[in-house]
Parts: sequence; C-alpha cells; structure tokens
Amino acid sequence: MSNLDERLERIRTEVENHFQQQQEEFTPGQTPIRLSRPTFGSEEVVEAIESLLSTWVTMGDKVEQFEREWADYVGVNHATMVNSGSSANLLAMKALAQDHIDSDDEIIVPAVSWSTSLFPILDIGAKPVLVDVDPETYTIDVESLNEAITEKTAGIVPVHLLGNPCEMNPILELVDDHDLAIMEDCCEAHGAEYRGQKVGTFGDMGTFSFFFSHHISTIEGGMIVTNQPEYRDRTRMARAHGWVRDIEDQSFSAEHSEIDERFLFAAQGYNLRPTEIQGAFGIHQLEKLEPFVEKRRENASYLNEQLEQHDRYFDLLNERNGTRCSWFAYPLLIKEPAPFSRNDLQDYLEDNLIETRPILAGDLTRQPVMNQIPHRIHGDLAGSRHLHFDGLFIGNHHALDQQRLNYIVETITTFVENTT
Repeated sequence: MSNLDERLERIRTEVENHFQQQQEEFTPGQTPIRLSRPTFGSEEVVEAIESLLSTWVTMGDKVEQFEREWADYVGVNHATMVNSGSSANLLAMKALAQDHIDSDDEIIVPAVSWSTSLFPILDIGAKPVLVDVDPETYTIDVESLNEAITEKTAGIVPVHLLGNPCEMNPILELVDDHDLAIMEDCCEAHGAEYRGQKVGTFGDMGTFSFFFSHHISTIEGGMIVTNQPEYRDRTRMARAHGWVRDIEDQSFSAEHSEIDERFLFAAQGYNLRPTEIQGAFGIHQLEKLEPFVEKRRENASYLNEQLEQHDRYFDLLNERNGTRCSWFAYPLLIKEPAPFSRNDLQDYLEDNLIETRPILAGDLTRQPVMNQIPHRIHGDLAGSRHLHFDGLFIGNHHALDQQRLNYIVETITTFVENTT
C-alpha cells in the first residue's frame, strides 16, 4: 500500500466517524424541517480529498467518468458536465442556435419555471414567448402551447417542473408538425420518466442541475445530454473557451495543422467547466439517486394519502398513469374557495419550523426583470396565476423519516381545523 493510500485510509476512518455523528434527532416543534438535506456522505468527501491530495483538481478523469455514467443512466449517447444547471441551459440553447434558431425567432417556455429557463433564449438573440401551465400538472399547457405557435416559432423549452414530466407525446407531435427545436429543462427532474423513458431524452438536448438542494448534488454542477455528436462537440467547445481539445470532430485539427491543437479555438466559448471535485461527488452520488427518488415518491404518496382528507381546500399533485414523478419537492395548491390564503398557510408552517418556498419563480411575467426584456405573453395565464398566488412547496427528500412526515400532516391538519 502506498503512502497516499495509507493516508486515505486514515482519512476515510475519520470522515466516516464524522458523518456517523451527524445524525439529527427530531423533536416536533423544535427541530426545523428543512427544504433539503445534504445528499452526500463520507464516500464523496474521501473521493474529493483524493483529488486534492493528487493535486489534479481541474476537470479530468472523474468528470469524464461521471459523464459516461450519467449518459448510461439517462439512456443517451453523450453527456457534457458543466458548472451549473443554468450553464447547461445556456450552452444547450447556444448549440441549438447554430442550426435551428435565428435572431428574432421565438422560443416558447412555460410562464412558471426558473429565470435561467428563460434567460438563455435572450442570450442567443431570440424572443421568449411565455405560455400557461396546467395547474393539475404544473407543466406546460399543451393547448396554450399549440395556440402560441406562429411562423416565427423556432423552438420549445418544456420544463419538467418539480420533477413532474410534461405530456411529451402531444408536444413531440407539435415539434414534428412545425419542425421545431426542443430543449428539455430537467433540472429538477432527475430520474423522472414519461411512458418508461427518462426525461431529457425526447428532445434535441436535455439539461440537469446538481445544485446542493437537488436530488443529488455535486455542490454546484450541471449536465447536458444528447444523442447528437454535433451537439456534444458544440457544448464541449463552448464550456471551455471554444477550443477543440474535448471533441470528437477531428476536421478542425486537420484543416489547421499549423496551430497547436491544444490551443485551437473553433468556436466562441466560455469557461463553464466543472472541477474534478464535482466529478468526484457525482460518481458516488449517482449510485444513490434511485433510492433517493424512490424515497421521495414514498414520501409524496404518504402525504397525499394523509392530506386527501382536506381535498376541499387543497389540490394535490398526483403521479399520472404512464409517468414517474421524481418529486423535487412536495407542493400544495390552495383551492380558491378556501377560507384561508397561501400566505396564511405559509406563515403557519414557517412558525412551526417547516420551511416553505413559492412554486419556483412563480409566474415569471410578474417579475420586474420582464420590464427590461423583449418577450411575448400568450393567453391570460390563469393556471400560472393560480400557482403564483395560491401555491407553495415544502421539502421532500431522503431525510424525511416517518416522525417528520407525521409532524407535517399534523401541522397542516391543525392549521385547517383552526381556520375552517
């Protein structure tokens, strides 16, 4: 055993002991129920320390391993890791723009999503068109999508919000009928499926986020997946300065043999590379993803079953037949005749140490940034307005045990009984 291996074994023992001592006991009303809990443990930390001790900390073999394994998990040919899910959206949109999207074309995106589901559309010179979401699924409303398509429409960004898959079959029919590009935003949908197929594999490209609060985490980090080698090459050039080091296409090197291929720049690019530390986390986090997703589904099923007694006041999100929702969070949508408001419920939950959030960025058309950017709004966005004003979510993750789940149910039930 080498000196490095011996040191790592001693470190591993200490790190394992540390994480074993981090178990948090739950006292109802005193211990906060957080939106998320760390998904990593000693394996990820030791792997990261190994990278640090090796002094190879920039993007390298561990990032490549995570890319290969993520592509296999999702079911695609290629995966490109970047420093965040937002960067994944940017580079995917940039890659699509070369073939499918001209300046002043329109890209359709649901009004309820995240800011960086929308901003990359502007970054390529296109105009975002915001359409309504279906309040029963929280995902893009297919009828509104269909109505919003014009001769200027070049693409669609379906967002699998909170891990709930969009209705992909009718969306793909519209894509085929109108020859549209499609980038699936799966940043909250790790492991989600539509008719037995992983989200992210239906369109030209799919994107994922590995931010700290997501199903699995590389602290920060993101991934672009595709079956098209040209998109793989474009995103890999764009993530690292525009150089050709990490691409399969050898034509640039052959045509410019007078330039050192290590410093051959064939496209405009950024520096959006992940670190080897992020790759070290990813290869161990992926092993935990399926158990995490199943735990989230079990949590949501239990909460739905227990809270069904209050269906006069709440519309509960349900996993639809033919889909697998990966439950990024557990949402509650208050019916409009209810004698209490979303804010009333939110305040009560927070007072009782159950953390809450609105449904992502809410209706993006109501955000002040929209006054500064060109865009088009289609329809009255009634569903988006409903989610914006009447919806919230609480945490749903692997660390919610039965005691915590029961406390959530008891707290919501007490609130309803005290306000009705």
